[in-house]
Amino acid sequence: MKETWKPTAAGILCIIAGVIGVIVGIVIAAVGSIGWFFWMPWFSAIGVPIIVLGIIAIIGGICALKRKIWGLALTGSICAFLGPWGLLGILAIIFVSLGKGEFE
Repeated sequence: MKETWKPTAAGILCIIAGVIGVIVGIVIAAVGSIGWFFWMPWFSAIGVPIIVLGIIAIIGGICALKRKIWGLALTGSICAFLGPWGLLGILAIIFVSLGKGEFE
């Protein structure tokens, strides 16, 4: 089957959303660690899952770029959807789903 742009676009979108997620998670966790100033120490508990979702999105994006492990690419796309950058994840889910036949 001929390779199309869909998995490549999905991978790039997942990686972008994942990097944004990791950066936002680190910032939120850092703000939580100085909770005495912002009165929000529970922010650290929110930042860690956002970092984990970002890492899964990055791994899924790499799988989409390599066209390997469709399930992990789809999982990464779903993780990219969770957050204010959700539009990137929606597009990634659509592109990974449409390009399913190109994965090994």
